[in-house]
Amino acid sequence: MEIAPETLADRVDDLMGRARDDLATLVALPSIHIDHAQVEASTASAAWVAEAFAELGFATEVIVTSDGSPAVVGHRAGPEGSPTVALYSHHDVQPAGDESLWETPPFELVERDGRWYGRGSADCKGNLVAHLTALRAVGDQLACNVRLIIEGSEEAGGEGLDTLVRTRPELFDADLIVIGDTGNLAVGIPTLTTSLRGVTNVKVTVSALKNGVHSGGAGGPAPDAMAALIAGLASLRNERGDTTIEGLQADQKWTGFEFTDDQFRETVGALPGTEVLGTGTPADMAWSRPAVTVIGIDAPSTAECAAAIMPTASAMLNLRVPPGTDTRAAYDLMEAHLRKHIPWGVEVQFEPDTFGGAFSADVTGPAYVQLIDAMTTAYDGVPVQFAGQGGSIPLSTVLAQTFPHAEIALLGVEEPLCAIHAPNESVDPGELRRTALTEAILLSTFGG
Repeated sequence: MEIAPETLADRVDDLMGRARDDLATLVALPSIHIDHAQVEASTASAAWVAEAFAELGFATEVIVTSDGSPAVVGHRAGPEGSPTVALYSHHDVQPAGDESLWETPPFELVERDGRWYGRGSADCKGNLVAHLTALRAVGDQLACNVRLIIEGSEEAGGEGLDTLVRTRPELFDADLIVIGDTGNLAVGIPTLTTSLRGVTNVKVTVSALKNGVHSGGAGGPAPDAMAALIAGLASLRNERGDTTIEGLQADQKWTGFEFTDDQFRETVGALPGTEVLGTGTPADMAWSRPAVTVIGIDAPSTAECAAAIMPTASAMLNLRVPPGTDTRAAYDLMEAHLRKHIPWGVEVQFEPDTFGGAFSADVTGPAYVQLIDAMTTAYDGVPVQFAGQGGSIPLSTVLAQTFPHAEIALLGVEEPLCAIHAPNESVDPGELRRTALTEAILLSTFGG
């Protein structure tokens, strides 16, 4: 018997206190995969997740994947012959960073001004708790089979789970795969992410001298590694901010939701007087076009520098490419561009990192129809928006390649005020509630 949405809404409301307790428990576990000192926290986090879903009737398993991270997988049977929904999230989190920038302890869930603060409260333990809350609300009235996929190293690239998909695909096969790792354009605006850019990082090192030399005695004619690197980096964008890698298309258009310049400035916290970059709209630039960002540079600090010409200089670049563009091919074009534009015959070395493919969802399938209907109901009739995401979730591409029959949808509790990956990360409990209600409606009706 189908459960009325109003009944599910009441159940979710009754469960929100428990959801907060669950989130507080998870946030208190600093499950940072890249921090070897937190191995025990990651193990404890995975164990808690496995037990919490086991209590809901799932056959759960903790698998230590090829990158050493503990992933949690599971399955709960629905009615005989029913379709399958897979629920994904991740239990690992970003490091806290400089804790002096946090207004409250990063690994303690604290309520302030109507929001819940703590590392992972949104990305992605908030989404994990939304899955739990939805399943508790549905109880024994599932309309479908449910698979569970909770990753342990997403913030470090997720190579372990990617490998597990390829070696044990039976753990992931589903008609609809719900990736709970994105969110809404703003609080209260239901949003499905339908496009993700591909990604790779590359370290570029320029060498010009055997040793540093005095800038007073040699400044001028001596080849300057730092200046050569800066010249090459400057060539990657034009004066409007468009990407200018030779051979890489950079004029694509976005066809879904559009930001105004002012909305985008507010979303990213742009300082007064700063410009929104590019000849396209903000959505074009963030979701449909390639972009290169300098995310790190090796240079003496201003407090410790000397009057010397640097013999070597390095920068870490982050390359994002839209669906339809091969990440590795785009990287090859960027490398060729930099070799051409870094001047003065200096030596140039490149060290690329993992290549993650772009993803584009097909929103025309029957599962999307049911999901959109569930989301619209959970958000009191507010129309669902389609948005892109400039970030990357390589797992989405791996799943799409492995299970071409599956519909893949990305949603979640995150929105611009969450400040994911930054100090003072938080989640709006109303967004957690609405996400849980969306999934509860879906899981109680899917395939019917």
